[in-house]
Amino acid sequence: MNILLIIVAIIAIALLLTGGLVKAVGFLLWVGIVLLVIAVIVFLIRSISGRRSI
Repeated sequence: MNILLIIVAIIAIALLLTGGLVKAVGFLLWVGIVLLVIAVIVFLIRSISGRRSI
């Protein structure tokens, strides 16, 4: 009976970690997209305004 409880606990911990990592990766993906959009906007503003210094 103890072996079954240990296996269930290991599976529960693995699922918990996997779910947390998936949420963290999804959050970091959105942060990366937002930073990319900000970088493109800043690049376009600098290129339109005529400034060549980056």
